[in-house]
Amino acid sequence: MPADPAADSLIRVWIVEDHATYRRSIERLCTPERGLAPPCAFSNGEEMLTALKQAGLNDHPEVMLLDVGLPGRSGLDLIQDIHQQAPHCRIVILTVFEDEEKICEAVRSGASGYLLKTAGAEAVANAILEADVGGSPMSPSIASRVVSLLAKLMKPMPQKVALSPREGELLSLMVEGLTAKEIAARMNLSIHTTGTHTKNLFVKLEVHSRAAAVARALRDRLV
Repeated sequence: MPADPAADSLIRVWIVEDHATYRRSIERLCTPERGLAPPCAFSNGEEMLTALKQAGLNDHPEVMLLDVGLPGRSGLDLIQDIHQQAPHCRIVILTVFEDEEKICEAVRSGASGYLLKTAGAEAVANAILEADVGGSPMSPSIASRVVSLLAKLMKPMPQKVALSPREGELLSLMVEGLTAKEIAARMNLSIHTTGTHTKNLFVKLEVHSRAAAVARALRDRLV
């Protein structure tokens, strides 16, 4: 049977969360109407890693919602293993923890976003969409703290990064705090094209997230 083009366009989402009720509530958010495929859900990291190793490239998650306080290995401990198996997967941390040490460790390890579990259903759904196009969704109460922490901890790059005019504009808009959708509108580009530019910018800046890119811009005075 030929593949359904509409199904292929849906974002592949994996959820790793040990609280069954909360996990099911997130699963219910993932609907085709939101542009999301039915998710794969796991209660611990070991099951998820086993499935990830067995999955074909076309079945890898594009966005993963990852709890920190999992049984066995913590979510923070899993991030590097996930990126080894699925380097293009965007990881959004979902947690009750708001302390700076865990936040900073998550972002430095390569998480794309960090949401508190107090975030509403629509905020979580929008975070998946934003992460998929290169954004870094974060709960407002922690976003500015993450950037400040990363700017202090980052070492300057040995050579100043040469950004194209388009990349410079993109980075400036990130520093202004615009969302991925707002940046696309300001630059008169599709959100997917903006996502491609964002990923290329991250490679140049040697970062994995928008928060780290903003921190790099402030630390090295790139904008």
